[in-house]
Amino acid sequence: MSIESEPGHGHSPAAWTAVVIMLVAFTIGTVAFVLDQAWLVWAAAGLFVLGAIVGWIMAKAGYGVNGPKYAAKEH
Repeated sequence: MSIESEPGHGHSPAAWTAVVIMLVAFTIGTVAFVLDQAWLVWAAAGLFVLGAIVGWIMAKAGYGVNGPKYAAKEH
């Protein structure tokens, strides 16, 4: 498959930012669950949703795979 026909598979600043925020939220939520801190589990769930929203906003701002501000790197 050539680079032009690939959908990108999330190799964009928007995708990376969303995934990093969501991984941090998941880690915080897991530790909070083990420590029985319900408020922190819910805060981490909110942060997880915020990560998805940030990724969507960045993609709409042009930092997604097909956005004008995204430059694909050649392998």
